[in-house]
Amino acid sequence: MRTRAAVLCAAALVAGSFTAPPASATTRAAVRTPPVAWKKCGAADYPTLQCGTVTVPLDHRDPGGRKITLALSRVPHTAAAALGPLLVNPGGPGGSGLSLAGFVASALPKQVAARYDVVGFDPRGVGRSGPAVDCAPGYFKPVRPDSVPATPALEEANLKRVRSFAAACGKKHADVLPYLDTVSAAEDLESVRQALGAPRISYFGYSYGTYLGTVYARLHPDRVRRLVLDSVVDPTGVWYDDNLSQDYAFDDRQRALMAWIARYDSTYRLGTDPEQVEAKWYAMRAALAKKPAGGRVGASELEDTFIPGGYYNGYWPYLAEAFSAYVNGKKTAALVEAYDDFGAVDAAGDNGYSVYAAVQCRDSSWPRDWNQWRKDNWAAYRKAPFMVWNNAWYNATCAYWPTKALKPPAIANAQLPPALLFQATDDAATPYQGGVAVHRLLAGSSLVVEQGGGNHGITLSGNACLDDHLAAYLADGTVPRGSGTADAVCRKTPDPAPLTTKTASTSSRGSTLHALLGFRR
Repeated sequence: MRTRAAVLCAAALVAGSFTAPPASATTRAAVRTPPVAWKKCGAADYPTLQCGTVTVPLDHRDPGGRKITLALSRVPHTAAAALGPLLVNPGGPGGSGLSLAGFVASALPKQVAARYDVVGFDPRGVGRSGPAVDCAPGYFKPVRPDSVPATPALEEANLKRVRSFAAACGKKHADVLPYLDTVSAAEDLESVRQALGAPRISYFGYSYGTYLGTVYARLHPDRVRRLVLDSVVDPTGVWYDDNLSQDYAFDDRQRALMAWIARYDSTYRLGTDPEQVEAKWYAMRAALAKKPAGGRVGASELEDTFIPGGYYNGYWPYLAEAFSAYVNGKKTAALVEAYDDFGAVDAAGDNGYSVYAAVQCRDSSWPRDWNQWRKDNWAAYRKAPFMVWNNAWYNATCAYWPTKALKPPAIANAQLPPALLFQATDDAATPYQGGVAVHRLLAGSSLVVEQGGGNHGITLSGNACLDDHLAAYLADGTVPRGSGTADAVCRKTPDPAPLTTKTASTSSRGSTLHALLGFRR
């Protein structure tokens, strides 16, 4: 790693050239986007899938300038009464959406999916879109420093990591970083619409994909036919405040997991009192900070492994088994396996994280004074210790990012057709208030709430009540209308049971979806 002075100097030199603002609906110059040439690329799971690319301007204010490519996938419509494209996005930022098209087309009722060209895409910088951004391959290679900066040495070790990552991005991708932001990605969607030859598009986004969708709808409201937002980002807090809000919600979900484990003490032998179970988890964390399991799973990696349980409770039985094996049998293999399954970052994850950082750091202002981060995160840690510092270091590159921040666009919109929002009350990654806030900002929208649900990404996961509302809306625009905050309320999907031979070998639709959505933010 470079010295602190060298890293800061390199970042400062690059930052001076990163001043270009993104395009907007009012500055976008008229340009014709060539149509997509589709080719078969289907596999066993999605045999009708097609793939293609579209060329878009790197800077939408300069349509004659440098071009980049976006990778697309499509399951074509089969019904005569077609409704045009339905673009789908799994979130991130930095998530690949190519496989999501096949999943959504197969998970929707056949008569609904048949009326749409379900289109997935890799956003700019992601996956098969070019150029793909990867600032520092192996950045999450274990074992990382303990995330909790209990000593000045630990704090400095973590700070060196984030500074070096920001500097690496500035050095390696100086030409594209100023154009990795949500508004530019939203303008890409408009180019995709043109390439598809569609007067309007429908859009279905999960997580960060809800923010991308609302920004597109703000810029091009006359181009929206249907708008589905599942697990909704609070646009009033992008991104620093939203990340602090996550910390409290993820702590609640971790406690829910501890309570679930306590209910099955006969299986896991970790205690019948949730607080007792939680104490054993933190004792495990302390032990791994001193001696990582298998030389790979230290304290930070343990957090990486259990954070996905906050996104999807279908992982709880696997996490509980690994937890029990370590505590009761001192067996590290199960913990290492759980880390490999849920926490480890591969090459695609390196790319995804690089785009995540680039977009979030560019999208809005972050504190540039580390003292503010230290103050805010220690305050949160005292109340919600589970994920605070892991989350802080995941985002701390933005304190040293080599681009200037943009001002987030206003989201309030009265020009749209009715949008349909889905939100679980106990969602950790996008807490409930986000769905309420966007419901108020999008005039005529409807909010469907999963009462007591804690999963992130709740439609097409097996909850018939939620999926019926989704299908009705995509079929003919029908939305529920209620008198309270929520227009409709669905019971939560039941919590899982401990694993048996049968359940361990059965892949549910929910687990398939959450594998496509990924675990992070």
